[in-house]
Amino acid sequence: MSTDIPIKPKLLTWARKRAGLDLNALVKRFPKYQEWERGESMPTLRQLENFARAVHVPFGYLFLPEPPVETLPIPDFRTVASRAVERPSPNLLDTIYLCQQRQDWFKEYARIYGIPAHPYVGSVTISDDPVQVAGAMREALNLSIDERQNLSTFRDALRELLAKAEAAGVLMMASSIVGSNSHRKLAVEEFRGFTLVDKFAPLIFINARDSKSAQMFTLAHELAHVWLGQSGVSDPMAGHIPGLGVERWCNAVAAEFLVPLEMLTREHNTGFAPLEEARRLSRVFKVSTFVTLRRLFDAGEMDYPTLQSLYAIELDRINQLELNSSGGGGDFYRTLGARTGKRFARAVVSSTLEGHTLFKDAFQMLGVRKTSTFYAAARELGVVQ
Repeated sequence: MSTDIPIKPKLLTWARKRAGLDLNALVKRFPKYQEWERGESMPTLRQLENFARAVHVPFGYLFLPEPPVETLPIPDFRTVASRAVERPSPNLLDTIYLCQQRQDWFKEYARIYGIPAHPYVGSVTISDDPVQVAGAMREALNLSIDERQNLSTFRDALRELLAKAEAAGVLMMASSIVGSNSHRKLAVEEFRGFTLVDKFAPLIFINARDSKSAQMFTLAHELAHVWLGQSGVSDPMAGHIPGLGVERWCNAVAAEFLVPLEMLTREHNTGFAPLEEARRLSRVFKVSTFVTLRRLFDAGEMDYPTLQSLYAIELDRINQLELNSSGGGGDFYRTLGARTGKRFARAVVSSTLEGHTLFKDAFQMLGVRKTSTFYAAARELGVVQ
Protein backbone atom coordinates (compact mmCIF):
# COMPACT_ATOMS: atom_id res chain seq x y z
CA MET A 1 0.00 0.00 0.00
CA SER A 2 1.45 3.35 -1.04
CA THR A 3 1.79 6.02 1.63
CA ASP A 4 1.68 9.71 0.81
CA ILE A 5 4.75 11.63 1.95
CA PRO A 6 4.17 14.97 3.64
CA ILE A 7 6.27 17.53 1.79
CA LYS A 8 6.36 21.31 1.88
CA PRO A 9 5.00 22.65 -1.43
CA LYS A 10 7.58 25.46 -1.50
CA LEU A 11 10.34 22.86 -1.75
CA LEU A 12 8.70 21.38 -4.84
CA THR A 13 8.41 24.85 -6.37
CA TRP A 14 12.05 25.57 -5.53
CA ALA A 15 13.22 22.29 -7.07
CA ARG A 16 11.23 22.92 -10.26
CA LYS A 17 12.57 26.44 -10.71
CA ARG A 18 16.09 25.35 -9.80
CA ALA A 19 16.02 22.83 -12.65
CA GLY A 20 14.55 25.41 -15.04
CA LEU A 21 11.72 23.03 -15.97
CA ASP A 22 8.43 24.12 -17.44
CA LEU A 23 5.38 23.42 -15.29
CA ASN A 24 3.52 21.76 -18.18
CA ALA A 25 6.44 19.40 -18.82
CA LEU A 26 6.32 18.21 -15.21
CA VAL A 27 2.55 17.76 -15.29
CA LYS A 28 2.92 15.42 -18.28
CA ARG A 29 5.19 13.19 -16.19
CA PHE A 30 3.42 13.73 -12.86
CA PRO A 31 -0.30 14.37 -13.55
CA LYS A 32 -1.00 15.47 -9.95
CA TYR A 33 2.05 17.72 -9.68
CA GLN A 34 0.05 20.98 -9.57
CA GLU A 35 -1.99 19.53 -6.69
CA TRP A 36 1.28 18.71 -4.86
CA GLU A 37 2.61 22.23 -5.40
CA ARG A 38 -0.66 23.73 -4.15
CA GLY A 39 -0.62 21.41 -1.12
CA GLU A 40 -3.92 19.75 -2.09
CA SER A 41 -2.39 16.26 -2.23
CA MET A 42 0.93 14.57 -1.52
CA PRO A 43 3.18 12.31 -3.62
CA THR A 44 4.03 8.76 -2.70
CA LEU A 45 7.60 7.83 -1.83
CA ARG A 46 8.21 6.40 -5.31
CA GLN A 47 6.72 9.48 -6.98
CA LEU A 48 8.89 11.75 -4.85
CA GLU A 49 12.00 9.74 -5.73
CA ASN A 50 11.14 9.98 -9.42
CA PHE A 51 10.52 13.71 -9.05
CA ALA A 52 13.93 14.21 -7.41
CA ARG A 53 15.58 12.43 -10.35
CA ALA A 54 13.59 14.48 -12.86
CA VAL A 55 14.71 17.80 -11.36
CA HIS A 56 18.25 16.60 -10.53
CA VAL A 57 18.03 17.43 -6.86
CA PRO A 58 19.37 15.32 -3.95
CA PHE A 59 16.41 13.43 -2.50
CA GLY A 60 17.12 14.61 1.05
CA TYR A 61 16.83 18.27 0.02
CA LEU A 62 13.06 17.78 -0.38
CA PHE A 63 12.71 17.22 3.37
CA LEU A 64 14.53 20.36 4.49
CA PRO A 65 12.53 22.97 6.44
CA GLU A 66 13.45 25.66 3.89
CA PRO A 67 14.83 25.61 0.34
CA PRO A 68 18.65 25.67 0.56
CA VAL A 69 20.66 28.56 -0.79
CA GLU A 70 23.16 26.95 -3.14
CA THR A 71 26.40 28.63 -4.03
CA LEU A 72 29.29 27.58 -6.21
CA PRO A 73 31.97 25.66 -4.28
CA ILE A 74 34.66 27.68 -6.09
CA PRO A 75 35.00 31.40 -6.91
CA ASP A 76 32.71 32.74 -9.63
CA PHE A 77 34.43 34.93 -12.24
CA ARG A 78 31.58 34.91 -14.76
CA THR A 79 29.80 38.08 -15.80
CA VAL A 80 26.72 38.59 -17.94
CA ALA A 81 26.01 42.19 -18.93
CA SER A 82 28.52 43.23 -16.25
CA ARG A 83 26.57 41.48 -13.50
CA ALA A 84 27.53 38.33 -11.63
CA VAL A 85 25.50 35.23 -12.55
CA GLU A 86 23.14 34.73 -9.63
CA ARG A 87 22.08 31.08 -9.47
CA PRO A 88 24.23 28.17 -10.65
CA SER A 89 22.31 25.51 -12.53
CA PRO A 90 22.16 21.88 -11.33
CA ASN A 91 24.16 20.94 -14.43
CA LEU A 92 27.04 23.26 -13.55
CA LEU A 93 26.99 22.28 -9.87
CA ASP A 94 26.96 18.55 -10.62
CA THR A 95 29.78 18.92 -13.15
CA ILE A 96 31.94 20.73 -10.60
CA TYR A 97 31.14 18.15 -7.91
CA LEU A 98 32.04 15.31 -10.28
CA CYS A 99 35.33 16.95 -11.20
CA GLN A 100 36.11 17.58 -7.53
CA GLN A 101 35.54 13.90 -6.85
CA ARG A 102 37.87 12.98 -9.71
CA GLN A 103 40.49 15.42 -8.46
CA ASP A 104 40.30 14.07 -4.90
CA TRP A 105 40.78 10.55 -6.23
CA PHE A 106 43.81 11.57 -8.30
CA LYS A 107 45.38 13.43 -5.36
CA GLU A 108 45.31 10.18 -3.37
CA TYR A 109 46.61 8.28 -6.41
CA ALA A 110 49.49 10.77 -6.69
CA ARG A 111 50.30 10.30 -3.00
CA ILE A 112 50.35 6.51 -3.27
CA TYR A 113 52.51 6.47 -6.39
CA GLY A 114 54.82 9.30 -5.33
CA ILE A 115 53.87 11.72 -8.10
CA PRO A 116 55.53 15.04 -7.18
CA ALA A 117 53.82 18.41 -6.90
CA HIS A 118 53.89 20.65 -9.96
CA PRO A 119 55.98 23.76 -9.25
CA TYR A 120 54.14 25.95 -11.77
CA VAL A 121 50.85 25.82 -9.81
CA GLY A 122 50.44 29.14 -8.01
CA SER A 123 53.88 30.27 -9.13
CA VAL A 124 52.81 33.80 -10.21
CA THR A 125 50.60 36.70 -9.14
CA ILE A 126 48.52 39.17 -11.14
CA SER A 127 51.26 41.74 -10.59
CA ASP A 128 53.54 39.64 -12.82
CA ASP A 129 53.98 40.66 -16.46
CA PRO A 130 51.57 38.65 -18.69
CA VAL A 131 54.26 38.44 -21.39
CA GLN A 132 56.73 36.77 -19.01
CA VAL A 133 54.06 34.48 -17.55
CA ALA A 134 52.92 33.41 -21.03
CA GLY A 135 56.52 32.62 -21.93
CA ALA A 136 56.95 30.53 -18.78
CA MET A 137 53.74 28.64 -19.60
CA ARG A 138 54.91 27.84 -23.14
CA GLU A 139 58.24 26.64 -21.75
CA ALA A 140 56.58 24.40 -19.13
CA LEU A 141 54.30 22.90 -21.78
CA ASN A 142 57.13 22.62 -24.31
CA LEU A 143 54.90 24.51 -26.73
CA SER A 144 56.38 26.01 -29.86
CA ILE A 145 54.46 28.64 -31.83
CA ASP A 146 56.58 27.85 -34.91
CA GLU A 147 55.69 24.15 -34.69
CA ARG A 148 52.01 24.99 -34.30
CA GLN A 149 52.11 27.11 -37.45
CA ASN A 150 53.21 24.01 -39.36
CA LEU A 151 50.17 22.00 -38.26
CA SER A 152 47.53 21.45 -40.90
CA THR A 153 44.39 22.59 -39.10
CA PHE A 154 43.09 24.49 -36.11
CA ARG A 155 41.75 21.20 -34.74
CA ASP A 156 45.26 19.73 -34.83
CA ALA A 157 46.52 22.76 -32.92
CA LEU A 158 43.85 22.32 -30.26
CA ARG A 159 44.64 18.63 -29.92
CA GLU A 160 48.32 19.47 -29.52
CA LEU A 161 47.62 22.03 -26.79
CA LEU A 162 45.43 19.55 -24.91
CA ALA A 163 48.12 16.89 -25.15
CA LYS A 164 50.87 19.29 -24.04
CA ALA A 165 48.85 20.39 -21.02
CA GLU A 166 48.23 16.78 -19.99
CA ALA A 167 51.89 15.89 -20.49
CA ALA A 168 52.77 18.73 -18.11
CA GLY A 169 50.52 17.21 -15.44
CA VAL A 170 47.21 19.06 -15.87
CA LEU A 171 44.08 16.92 -15.70
CA MET A 172 42.24 17.99 -18.85
CA MET A 173 38.51 17.28 -19.11
CA ALA A 174 36.03 18.45 -21.73
CA SER A 175 32.39 17.56 -22.27
CA SER A 176 29.12 19.02 -23.49
CA ILE A 177 27.01 17.02 -21.01
CA VAL A 178 26.90 16.24 -17.30
CA GLY A 179 28.91 13.06 -16.77
CA SER A 180 27.62 10.61 -19.36
CA ASN A 181 24.00 11.81 -19.33
CA SER A 182 23.25 13.01 -22.85
CA HIS A 183 19.95 14.53 -21.68
CA ARG A 184 21.75 17.02 -19.43
CA LYS A 185 23.45 19.42 -21.81
CA LEU A 186 25.81 22.11 -20.53
CA ALA A 187 24.97 25.69 -21.51
CA VAL A 188 27.68 27.92 -22.97
CA GLU A 189 25.58 30.89 -21.87
CA GLU A 190 26.30 29.83 -18.28
CA PHE A 191 30.01 29.02 -18.42
CA ARG A 192 32.84 28.13 -20.77
CA GLY A 193 35.23 26.49 -18.38
CA PHE A 194 36.51 26.20 -14.83
CA THR A 195 39.72 25.41 -12.98
CA LEU A 196 40.26 23.39 -9.80
CA VAL A 197 43.72 24.27 -8.52
CA ASP A 198 45.86 21.74 -6.68
CA LYS A 199 49.63 21.25 -6.57
CA PHE A 200 49.34 17.54 -7.35
CA ALA A 201 46.22 17.46 -9.51
CA PRO A 202 45.45 20.76 -11.26
CA LEU A 203 42.24 20.24 -13.22
CA ILE A 204 40.74 22.17 -16.13
CA PHE A 205 37.24 21.54 -17.47
CA ILE A 206 36.19 22.91 -20.86
CA ASN A 207 32.54 23.22 -21.89
CA ALA A 208 32.64 21.34 -25.19
CA ARG A 209 29.29 22.77 -26.24
CA ASP A 210 31.17 25.98 -27.01
CA SER A 211 32.41 26.53 -30.56
CA LYS A 212 35.65 24.72 -31.33
CA SER A 213 37.21 28.02 -32.31
CA ALA A 214 36.57 29.45 -28.83
CA GLN A 215 37.79 26.46 -26.83
CA MET A 216 41.49 27.11 -27.35
CA PHE A 217 41.26 30.56 -25.78
CA THR A 218 39.26 29.11 -22.87
CA LEU A 219 41.96 26.48 -22.36
CA ALA A 220 44.73 29.08 -22.40
CA HIS A 221 42.72 31.27 -19.99
CA GLU A 222 42.22 28.38 -17.56
CA LEU A 223 45.94 27.53 -17.75
CA ALA A 224 46.62 31.08 -16.59
CA HIS A 225 44.37 30.34 -13.60
CA VAL A 226 46.52 27.30 -12.81
CA TRP A 227 49.72 29.37 -12.89
CA LEU A 228 47.99 31.95 -10.72
CA GLY A 229 46.84 29.28 -8.29
CA GLN A 230 43.25 30.51 -8.42
CA SER A 231 40.32 28.12 -8.81
CA GLY A 232 37.15 29.46 -10.38
CA VAL A 233 34.38 29.30 -12.97
CA SER A 234 35.09 31.45 -16.02
CA ASP A 235 33.39 32.84 -19.09
CA PRO A 236 36.43 34.01 -21.07
CA MET A 237 36.01 35.71 -24.43
CA ALA A 238 38.99 36.92 -26.44
CA GLY A 239 37.15 40.07 -27.51
CA HIS A 240 35.91 41.02 -24.06
CA ILE A 241 37.82 43.08 -21.50
CA PRO A 242 36.53 41.81 -18.12
CA GLY A 243 35.95 44.14 -15.20
CA LEU A 244 37.48 41.74 -12.70
CA GLY A 245 41.25 42.10 -12.36
CA VAL A 246 41.90 38.34 -12.23
CA GLU A 247 39.94 37.69 -15.42
CA ARG A 248 41.48 40.64 -17.23
CA TRP A 249 44.95 39.40 -16.33
CA CYS A 250 44.14 35.79 -17.35
CA ASN A 251 42.76 37.01 -20.69
CA ALA A 252 45.94 39.01 -21.28
CA VAL A 253 48.12 36.00 -20.48
CA ALA A 254 46.01 33.71 -22.69
CA ALA A 255 46.24 36.09 -25.65
CA GLU A 256 50.02 36.42 -25.31
CA PHE A 257 50.38 32.67 -24.75
CA LEU A 258 48.62 31.85 -28.02
CA VAL A 259 49.86 34.75 -30.17
CA PRO A 260 52.94 36.58 -28.84
CA LEU A 261 52.61 40.26 -29.69
CA GLU A 262 56.18 40.39 -31.00
CA MET A 263 55.42 37.63 -33.53
CA LEU A 264 52.10 39.23 -34.47
CA THR A 265 53.85 42.53 -35.20
CA ARG A 266 56.26 40.78 -37.57
CA GLU A 267 53.44 38.96 -39.36
CA HIS A 268 50.99 41.87 -39.52
CA ASN A 269 50.13 43.13 -43.01
CA THR A 270 48.65 46.61 -42.95
CA GLY A 271 47.41 46.22 -46.51
CA PHE A 272 44.35 44.23 -45.41
CA ALA A 273 41.17 45.41 -43.71
CA PRO A 274 41.15 44.54 -39.96
CA LEU A 275 38.73 41.59 -40.15
CA GLU A 276 40.34 40.20 -43.30
CA GLU A 277 43.76 40.49 -41.66
CA ALA A 278 42.50 38.82 -38.47
CA ARG A 279 41.24 35.87 -40.51
CA ARG A 280 44.56 35.62 -42.35
CA LEU A 281 46.52 35.72 -39.09
CA SER A 282 44.26 33.06 -37.60
CA ARG A 283 45.40 30.70 -40.35
CA VAL A 284 49.04 31.63 -39.73
CA PHE A 285 48.94 31.08 -35.96
CA LYS A 286 46.33 28.26 -35.98
CA VAL A 287 44.08 30.05 -33.52
CA SER A 288 40.58 31.48 -33.82
CA THR A 289 39.88 34.82 -35.46
CA PHE A 290 38.64 35.95 -32.05
CA VAL A 291 42.18 35.68 -30.69
CA THR A 292 43.82 37.50 -33.59
CA LEU A 293 41.22 40.27 -33.39
CA ARG A 294 42.12 40.67 -29.73
CA ARG A 295 45.83 40.77 -30.55
CA LEU A 296 45.32 43.42 -33.23
CA PHE A 297 43.51 45.44 -30.59
CA ASP A 298 46.40 44.88 -28.16
CA ALA A 299 48.81 46.06 -30.88
CA GLY A 300 46.86 49.31 -31.21
CA GLU A 301 45.50 48.48 -34.67
CA MET A 302 41.87 49.10 -33.63
CA ASP A 303 39.90 50.67 -30.78
CA TYR A 304 37.66 48.74 -28.40
CA PRO A 305 34.32 49.55 -30.10
CA THR A 306 35.79 48.27 -33.39
CA LEU A 307 37.00 45.10 -31.64
CA GLN A 308 33.52 44.46 -30.24
CA SER A 309 31.86 45.13 -33.59
CA LEU A 310 34.16 42.84 -35.57
CA TYR A 311 34.00 40.19 -32.84
CA ALA A 312 30.18 40.15 -33.14
CA ILE A 313 30.37 39.83 -36.93
CA GLU A 314 32.81 36.94 -36.69
CA LEU A 315 30.77 35.24 -33.97
CA ASP A 316 27.69 35.28 -36.18
CA ARG A 317 29.71 33.83 -39.07
CA ILE A 318 31.17 31.03 -36.95
CA ASN A 319 27.80 30.16 -35.45
CA GLN A 320 26.27 29.89 -38.92
CA LEU A 321 29.11 27.70 -40.13
CA GLU A 322 28.67 25.33 -37.20
CA LEU A 323 24.88 25.26 -37.61
CA ASN A 324 25.25 24.40 -41.30
CA SER A 325 28.03 21.89 -40.72
CA SER A 326 27.21 18.24 -41.28
CA GLY A 327 29.44 17.40 -38.33
CA GLY A 328 31.83 15.27 -40.35
CA GLY A 329 34.39 13.50 -38.21
CA GLY A 330 32.14 13.19 -35.19
CA ASP A 331 32.26 14.86 -31.82
CA PHE A 332 35.72 16.16 -30.99
CA TYR A 333 35.27 14.92 -27.40
CA ARG A 334 33.35 11.74 -28.17
CA THR A 335 35.82 9.38 -26.47
CA LEU A 336 36.22 8.65 -22.80
CA GLY A 337 39.84 9.80 -22.93
CA ALA A 338 38.75 13.25 -24.08
CA ARG A 339 35.79 13.64 -21.71
CA THR A 340 37.69 12.64 -18.58
CA GLY A 341 41.22 13.28 -19.83
CA LYS A 342 43.63 10.53 -20.78
CA ARG A 343 45.86 11.17 -17.77
CA PHE A 344 42.98 10.67 -15.35
CA ALA A 345 41.31 7.82 -17.26
CA ARG A 346 44.54 5.82 -17.57
CA ALA A 347 45.21 6.24 -13.85
CA VAL A 348 41.71 5.04 -12.89
CA VAL A 349 41.76 2.09 -15.28
CA SER A 350 45.23 1.00 -14.18
CA SER A 351 44.37 1.33 -10.48
CA THR A 352 41.17 -0.66 -10.97
CA LEU A 353 42.88 -3.48 -12.85
CA GLU A 354 45.55 -3.60 -10.14
CA GLY A 355 42.83 -4.01 -7.50
CA HIS A 356 43.34 -0.67 -5.74
CA THR A 357 40.06 0.92 -6.94
CA LEU A 358 36.64 -0.75 -6.90
CA PHE A 359 35.00 -1.25 -10.27
CA LYS A 360 31.84 0.52 -9.10
CA ASP A 361 33.89 3.58 -8.11
CA ALA A 362 35.74 3.52 -11.42
CA PHE A 363 32.48 3.24 -13.35
CA GLN A 364 31.06 6.25 -11.49
CA MET A 365 34.12 8.45 -12.05
CA LEU A 366 34.52 7.47 -15.70
CA GLY A 367 30.82 7.59 -16.52
CA VAL A 368 30.57 4.02 -17.82
CA ARG A 369 27.97 1.39 -16.95
CA LYS A 370 29.17 -1.85 -18.48
CA THR A 371 32.26 -3.95 -17.89
CA SER A 372 32.63 -4.37 -21.64
CA THR A 373 32.77 -0.57 -22.04
CA PHE A 374 35.39 -0.34 -19.31
CA TYR A 375 37.66 -2.91 -20.99
CA ALA A 376 37.13 -1.28 -24.39
CA ALA A 377 38.28 1.99 -22.83
CA ALA A 378 41.29 0.21 -21.31
CA ARG A 379 42.31 -0.96 -24.77
CA GLU A 380 41.65 2.45 -26.34
CA LEU A 381 43.82 4.12 -23.70
CA GLY A 382 46.62 1.60 -24.19
CA VAL A 383 46.40 0.24 -20.63
CA VAL A 384 45.77 -3.31 -21.91
CA GLN A 385 46.29 -4.87 -25.31
